Amino acid sequence: MAHQHTSKEFIPHLKELLRDKDGDEEVVDQLQDPAVEKIVDGFMRFKTSIFDQHPDIFNQLAEEQKPKFLVFACSDSRVSPSRVLDFHLGEAFVARNIGNLVPTFNQLRYSDVGAVIEYAVSHLEVENILVMGHSKCGGIDRLMELPGDGSTTFDFVDDWVKIALPAKIKVKAQYPQLSLEKQKAICEREAVNLSLSNLLTYPYVRKGLENKTLALRGGHYDFVEGKFELWEFKAVLTPTIKIPPCSFGSS
Repeated sequence: MAHQHTSKEFIPHLKELLRDKDGDEEVVDQLQDPAVEKIVDGFMRFKTSIFDQHPDIFNQLAEEQKPKFLVFACSDSRVSPSRVLDFHLGEAFVARNIGNLVPTFNQLRYSDVGAVIEYAVSHLEVENILVMGHSKCGGIDRLMELPGDGSTTFDFVDDWVKIALPAKIKVKAQYPQLSLEKQKAICEREAVNLSLSNLLTYPYVRKGLENKTLALRGGHYDFVEGKFELWEFKAVLTPTIKIPPCSFGSS
């Protein structure tokens, strides 16, 4: 078994090496920072226990990536999809944001999300898109607590979570008798379904669904109970009507 180096043995060696080579003392001092130690330690464990142990995999990944999944997940530090769903390197193209939201197609706003979808579907040719919600989502909390008078607290968050306003409206209308906490839990799932619906506004996604080369799925990870829910989103797409160019009113 390969020896797994840690920062406790690697960083002192690195400091000595830098000093021997007249390295920048400021760089040496940075190695005292706990955050730097965490990063170095994490990489060294990855390098010795994974990277160095699987050269065939990393040689292949160096040539290209062929992920089967595009995953939209929340930025929440507790819900990394690679850890929760045990995706290996190269298996999932991942986009993370507050509330795991997908806005409707708009080339003037949210181009970062559009670029992810276009690249994953058109270039990488992923076969599945998974939108993964989760319990106790701060983004959904903020959405459900947005003041009705339009006032805002955050510079960016409030405008972003409004993408899911239709989900909030639906939950409030259908479950007025429930407590706010229970409404939030329902909205976590409704926001996923809304994002799945919004994906249909992207032409590359619609084309993939029409050609049956792409599937849309929703998921919800409950990190309180250790549960995961998964469902497939079935969209009914009518055949495209193609109207040829013509001149009206001409004889």
